[in-house]
Amino acid sequence: MYALGAFCREVNDIADAAVSCSLKETLLLNWRNEIAHLYAGRPRRAVTRGLNHAVRFCGLRCDDFLAIIDGAEMVARTEFRAPSLAQLDRHCECVGVAVSRLSVRIIGEESPAGERVVAELGRALQLTKILHNMAEDARRDRLYLPRELLHAHNMFATTPSWVVARPELRHVCRDLAELAERHYAAAAEAMVACPRWTMRPVAVMLATDRARLHELLARGWRRLDEPAQMPAWRKLGLAVRHGLAGR
Repeated sequence: MYALGAFCREVNDIADAAVSCSLKETLLLNWRNEIAHLYAGRPRRAVTRGLNHAVRFCGLRCDDFLAIIDGAEMVARTEFRAPSLAQLDRHCECVGVAVSRLSVRIIGEESPAGERVVAELGRALQLTKILHNMAEDARRDRLYLPRELLHAHNMFATTPSWVVARPELRHVCRDLAELAERHYAAAAEAMVACPRWTMRPVAVMLATDRARLHELLARGWRRLDEPAQMPAWRKLGLAVRHGLAGR
């Protein structure tokens, strides 16, 4: 899990780096080549050497690692502004679902029900992250809010600094939060069919990030730089409750 997190940080740092698009593409291509070396049993970097055991014994899929790189390329190659709902879902599939699928396989869950949990929870987590990081993304000239929701509330410009300053933003964020909540609910429903012992860390993640979404809704969307903080006692309570129950 530590090596997986390190891989994701390496790839994300390339996408966020203040360098040319051509250099980003070269660096990400290098990671594609390194994943090929990993699956050939010849990892060359510390991160992939750390993943080597899990790849062989946990059935980690090469396509999931490549999807994470695809997600970084989506951001690195273009001005990521107001994607369509279909493009946003693809981004969530690459960045959220692929990481969740690898994580769940590492903890030993490979059932069809586990796949359904991953598909829903990965999307929910990524949508929550988008809502949480809107101000930071706008400073990077990025806007992940889907154009269909912007248009539904009469917002047709895609300049991030303009969008996040508009009063209509709260309606767009509410709609996206509702979509995230539906994914959380679907993940929780699918989790019932999974073994409790494998789902414990997943249940804690679901409960914690779902609570963070509710904190964002309570905070509102006028002061985006104001953190929506969850009290430590509540985090602990969620971890104990859902960690023990596995639900």
